[in-house]
Parts: sequence; C-alpha cells; structure tokens
Amino acid sequence: MDIGTISLVLMLGLILLLAIGMPLGLASAVLAVLVLVMKFEPELLLAPWTFGDGILTGRPGSGPLNILAQKIYGLLTDYVLISIPLFIFMAALLERSGIAKEMYSSLNIWLNRTRGGIAIVTSIMAVIMAAMSGIIGGEVVLLGLIALPQMLRLGYNQNLAIGVICASGSLGTMIPPSIVLIIYGLITETSIKALFTASFIPGFMLASFIIIYIIIRTQLKPEDAPLPEPVEGEPQGSEKAGLFFAFLNVLVAGFGTALFLRACFFEFSGSNAANTGDAAFWGTSEYIYIFGIMVAVSLGLAFFVFGKERTLTGWSMGKGLVPPIVVIGVVMGSIYGGITGITEAAGMGAAAVFIIALLRGEASTELVWDSLMRTLKSTGTIIWVTIGAATLAGAYTIAGGPTYVADFIVGSELPTMLVILLMMLILLFMGAFMDWVGIVLLIIPVFLPIVLRLPLDEIGLFGELNPRHVAIWFGVVFCMNMQVSFLSPPFGPAAFYLKSVAPPHITLTDIFKGFLPFIGIQLIALSVLLIYPPIISILL
Repeated sequence: MDIGTISLVLMLGLILLLAIGMPLGLASAVLAVLVLVMKFEPELLLAPWTFGDGILTGRPGSGPLNILAQKIYGLLTDYVLISIPLFIFMAALLERSGIAKEMYSSLNIWLNRTRGGIAIVTSIMAVIMAAMSGIIGGEVVLLGLIALPQMLRLGYNQNLAIGVICASGSLGTMIPPSIVLIIYGLITETSIKALFTASFIPGFMLASFIIIYIIIRTQLKPEDAPLPEPVEGEPQGSEKAGLFFAFLNVLVAGFGTALFLRACFFEFSGSNAANTGDAAFWGTSEYIYIFGIMVAVSLGLAFFVFGKERTLTGWSMGKGLVPPIVVIGVVMGSIYGGITGITEAAGMGAAAVFIIALLRGEASTELVWDSLMRTLKSTGTIIWVTIGAATLAGAYTIAGGPTYVADFIVGSELPTMLVILLMMLILLFMGAFMDWVGIVLLIIPVFLPIVLRLPLDEIGLFGELNPRHVAIWFGVVFCMNMQVSFLSPPFGPAAFYLKSVAPPHITLTDIFKGFLPFIGIQLIALSVLLIYPPIISILL
C-alpha cells in the first residue's frame, strides 16, 4: 500500500480513536500495528488466515518489528530518561512540604502594597518553581491552593486571577529544567543542555510579558486588583526598600562565602594543578581574593550601613526565598557548572529538597510515601504514552512517512515562513486535543527533518540562525507552542488542574474565559521566536 494512503488512514484513525476516548498510548500502539500491516503485509487485512506467510508474521523478531523493538528499547533505556521521575519526585516534595507556601509569604511581604502585587507574586513564584522542577500540573494545583483564595478574598477580578495562575503555572514548559525539552532532546538527539540554555531568554521573556500585562491592566483598571488594607506596624516605602536591600546583602554574603570556599577547595587541594585542561571555573587563586572582598564588603554593609537590627529584620521577612534559591542553585549550578549531567542534577535537586524539608521538621514517612506515589502515577502515564507514541512514530518512519511528508512539503515550493506557519497551526491544533508527550513523539520526527531542509536564510524575518542551532530553535518554538496548548480549549489541561482545587462557583467555562488574554500573550511570545530566531542563540 502506498505511503500517501497510509498517512491518510493514520490521520483519520488517530482522530477517531481519540474522539471515542481511547487513551493516547493504546491508540498509538494500535495504529502502529495497522501501519506496519498496511505497508508490509496488507493481505492480512483481507485474508487474515494468511498469518505467517509474510515479512511481518513469517519471521517473528526480524525485519521491521526488530527495528521497531530496538528503537523503543533504546529510547526507554536512555540514561537521561531517569531525570523525569526525579524531577517529578522533587516537585511532589515541594508541593507537599511548606517550602512553597513560605516562599509565597515572603514574596507577598515585599509586594503586597503594589497594585496587582499578589498577581505579580504569583507569577514570580511560578517562575521560581518552574526553575526548580518544571512540572506544570503540580504548579497550577499549588498556585490554585495558595494564591487563588488570596486573590479572590482581596477582590481581584476572577478572570485575572484564573489567567495568571494557569498561564504562569505552565511556564515549566519553557523554563529549564523542562521535561518537554528533555523528551524533545531524547527524540531528536539534540543536546539537552543546549536546549536549556537556549530556552532561558524566551522563557523569561514570556514570564516578563505576563507581569507587564498584569501591571498595565491593574493600572488601567484599578478595580481589578484592590490594594489590601495596611497592617499596623508594617514597614512602608523607603523603610521596606531598606529592609529588602539588607536581605539582598545577606544573600550576597552567603553566595560569596560559598564561592570563596569553593575556590579555596580547588586551589589548595591541588585540583587546578592536577587538571590537564582548563582550571575550575571561578576556582582559581584570583577568585579567592575577589570573593573574599565580596564577603568582606557585604559584612561591612550589614554591620555599619544597614545595621544589625535592620539586617535581622530583613532576613526574617525574606528567608522563605532562600530554600528555593538553594534548590535552583543546586540543580542549575550542577548542570552549567559542569559538575554533573541532567540526571544527576535532578537527583541532587530531589535530595536538596528532602534535606531542606528535614531541617524544617517537615520530613516524614507520609510525605515521602505520598510523593513517591504521585511520582509513580505521573511517570507511569508518561512512559506508557511514550511507548505507544514512539511505536507509532517508529512504524511510520519505517514505512517511509517522514520522507514522504518532507518531499511533499518541500516539493510544493511554498515560501519557507508559510511552511513554518502551517507547522505552527498544526501544532496548535494538535495541542488543543492531544497531550504534549504524544505530539513530541508523533509530530516532531516528521516536522524536524523538513525544517532542517528549509533554506536557512529564509527562516525568520530578522537575523540568521547558526546552522548548528536549527534543531535547538525548533525545540524552543515547539515548547512555546505547548505553552499555548496548556490553555487551549476544549482540553487545555491547566483548566482541569485548576478546577480540581477551585471553589465550586468557578466553572470550566469561567476558567477558559480567563485564559483568553494570556493565550494572546503566549502567541506574541511565539511570534517573537518566529520573527527573530537568533534570540535563542544569545546564550549559546
């Protein structure tokens, strides 16, 4: 059977099976078998009694089935895949301990007298949590439990509160360590560290767009974000600013001390001398003096400028931010400091969260057990979808599908940007109906080879991508698409995550209504990536 007919049957079959409610993993596996039969042994469809006479059934364990089995085995035994349950476990520990709640309280102290401050605090908290674990569902649920009641109690516009929580809570798709980027890197054999680096600026750009929207909206419509009543004795204006800078000074002193001790270790242990390559980054003798001066200046400011009392007060107001900063430093510092890989960094992050919970007296058998059960359920879902979708993608690849689609699109002589825009529309459409795991496994193996064959100078409107960064750019663009999918009706998962913890009077219709301006913000951020692709190369 020709590949064009197979492609049509595959597309219609996938839509039909998902429409009747079949799980994506099972639907993908069924269609994978159908694709192989149609391509290599179509007589089975009309004459099933011929089983055992063809290339598929005649020699089990060989031919296309053997190739497919090797592909799936290779994917599931990839070492980086272990990082996914570790990041999920870390997110579960964060959600069930008091670390996130105390972080929210500390952020709220500094911004509670700012118009729209609670919404801004919610967005900043979402960014910090995304940088710790990157698990979208847990973030939306946690923000719904902590921030939504607070904003509704203060009289915030309901649509604004809902949109901020769900749009900010889905930032884990873009901000490293993103599980979406990890799966994309595994499937396309792209450097996950490079994907993380490339997504930094677009991720924080999207977060800043959300915060800017909050500020503009609340200034134009103050009734959407009433200011809370002032608390007697609470520091105001310049006094609060002084306390904030005193707190920042303590953070600088602590960070400088850690770097000073690290540089001393590398220099005095002989590690730098024994290293045949470059010396440790920020670990040579000159940095001992630099970090020593940094610590001395910070201590001088603490005792002689801010004063002991103000420093202690500032620390008590902001100390809830310290554990998240430590976790982010452990995870991202391990990766970008060249200490560990992605998987080891995930394990270190999970260990760091547990140790912090232990020091806070929150660690318990129940906490660990609940976190492990959630990790098992979430990982199981991802793995089964991965197996099914990888099976279908592999079967379609063996049948020659990606080559057929690539030749068809490239041969159509459509303008490069029109081809890319059509891909974006397909991804946005699929994202409204399908889980991102299935999309990355089914669609990306077809689309990426096409993108790699497009004229490089015609991608984007300004600037030009480095040829080595095309796959990385498309991965970041794909993740931005998936940002939109989390809010897209009718099956935007963020809506259902929030509905599970929202008050009864908030319906799914209300939630999707609150998404509309934030979907527009996400599409603006996606447009920036399409118009100026080199934005992903700034940090590479």
